[in-house]
Amino acid sequence: MFMGEYNHSIDAKGRVIVPAKFRETLGETFVVSQGLDGCLFVFPNEEWKQFEEKLKTLPMSDRQARKFVRFFLAGATEVETDKQGRVLLPSVLREFAGLNKDVVMVGVGSRAEIWDKNRWIENTSYDDMDEIAEHMSGLGI
Repeated sequence: MFMGEYNHSIDAKGRVIVPAKFRETLGETFVVSQGLDGCLFVFPNEEWKQFEEKLKTLPMSDRQARKFVRFFLAGATEVETDKQGRVLLPSVLREFAGLNKDVVMVGVGSRAEIWDKNRWIENTSYDDMDEIAEHMSGLGI
């Protein structure tokens, strides 16, 4: 399970250090994809396979389903950690998430996310947590 928040920088070649605690779960290779809310999603291979299986069940006749599948599969790549625990993030993914220098890697259960630090700060206002908690109770939490 991924949890926690880690601040890192992307080097000039587009590499970022993956926190040691995340590497334990991710292994040497894993999948990075476009994510929702303008971040990147990071999946261990087994989680990615499960997600792919769910995507395969979506009907090709549904326009939104096709777009959803395309968003995740076309924007995904398998990456490998180097000896220093870094991964090279492809430029297309860095551009999608607006990653330039400072990034935040966060654990969110079955996956991790990579955020531009400024975007992370903008998206982590918790002023509405009471309202969100009420909505979650309707989802069984």
